[in-house]
Amino acid sequence: MRRLLALVLSLIVHALTLAFILAGGALIVLNPGEVPAWVAGALLLAVGVMLRPRLGRLAADAEVLARSSAPELYGAAARVADALAVKQPATVAIMDLGVDATYTRIGLRRTPVMVVGLPLWLALTPRQRVTLLARAYAAGKIGEGLIVGEALSTLAEWRMGLVGAAPLKQREEARVVMDRASLGVMHAPGASYEAAGLLGRIFGRVLGGPVLLAEYALTRLVRAGDSRTREERRALAARVTSAEELDELEDLMASGRYLAPIQAAALRGESVAEIREDALTRARLSDDGVLTSAPGSELLGARESGLIDAELLNHYTRAIRGFGLIS
Repeated sequence: MRRLLALVLSLIVHALTLAFILAGGALIVLNPGEVPAWVAGALLLAVGVMLRPRLGRLAADAEVLARSSAPELYGAAARVADALAVKQPATVAIMDLGVDATYTRIGLRRTPVMVVGLPLWLALTPRQRVTLLARAYAAGKIGEGLIVGEALSTLAEWRMGLVGAAPLKQREEARVVMDRASLGVMHAPGASYEAAGLLGRIFGRVLGGPVLLAEYALTRLVRAGDSRTREERRALAARVTSAEELDELEDLMASGRYLAPIQAAALRGESVAEIREDALTRARLSDDGVLTSAPGSELLGARESGLIDAELLNHYTRAIRGFGLIS
């Protein structure tokens, strides 16, 4: 029921955006040659375009890998996707400073994309890598969806435009400097500017009330299903990994304890192969100090994982220089 209500509210938000575009277009088409109508129509069109749903795009710092240059990585991503009955990613990308993996759909054609963060990927065992991919697929497949997610983004744009505006900081600072310099002589305060700003903020808050209410209601509806969504994601990921492995990975990601050894090794000038070997050794070390066998998976063995590292070697080498920026 909550999902249905969230969907209905989201469709109302998108219908309002469409109404702005249609009203703006109608004013321009039905009133040829009338400048005020054209100005009003252009304003409505601009508002509609600004609030339109975004279809997603890759982050600016994400680098798309050609399938020919990373066949093993594409293959591993495809095998895990098939095991979870999720559409295989058409594109795999990497992020030099990314500390997660995400599966999303972008563009008008809703192209599935897997984005992998290199620092985390470098530190994980083959089995943990499978768990990471499974977690990303589950999060991408089960969630609020495009319609609800973009409605929240639209409402956030409305909120910032209506109630988030404040007087320009630079103008306020300049006025203070002028007041101090003139000592009140031959200086008229910007009363008209301040009055207009005050009226604008009052107007924005009056119109912003329904927007804030709608955003609050939609957010509550989405969050009310968070626990169920999390359970569904974990159930999907459990097809290729265990709950214990998923908890272990999430704890590792939340703590970030894998980063310090990698950053220290990079500062010492160690090679990628040495850093990778140290990470695997730490993962194999049991609580009583005994080295166990390298944990692998049917979907990604030690050999295939090593081939992926070879494919990413140049990217690792470049990315290591920036690992110190991650906190």
